[in-house]
Amino acid sequence: MKKYIIAVALFISTAVSVSAQSKKNAQVSKLYANYLAVKTALASDNASATAKAAADFSGTLATIDKKAVPEKSLTVLKKEAALISGNKNIEAQRKAFHGLSDEMIVITRAFRISENPVYVQYCPMADASWLSSEKKIVNPYYGSAMLSCGNIKAEIK
Repeated sequence: MKKYIIAVALFISTAVSVSAQSKKNAQVSKLYANYLAVKTALASDNASATAKAAADFSGTLATIDKKAVPEKSLTVLKKEAALISGNKNIEAQRKAFHGLSDEMIVITRAFRISENPVYVQYCPMADASWLSSEKKIVNPYYGSAMLSCGNIKAEIK
């Protein structure tokens, strides 16, 4: 009977732990979806859409369990998202996106955010990376001026 009780306790403990991790992953997955919207708007050279997408990103960020993501990362993400959403200048938004992307890359490596691979892409002209859900290069740092400039640096599975 004692072995049965211990086995049930271990099962419950594991289930709670897996459930908590799944919830954290789901929160970060939603943040990643918002991040992709910012990237897409920048690649489209649309400062207004970029500002709105960054505001949505900030809204999602506010709902993330503070224990799920390191405070340093949350601070950087909040700062960069605020710079993007509060600015209508596409170049200033792209500059802030660099910091946002660097931190999202760190977070993406720590969490399972997608069933599909996530690609870390790099633009040598901007000396900056970003995340993408597809292999095709769609450069957010130069938009239509150099939309396909870049390469895949890594694949996160």
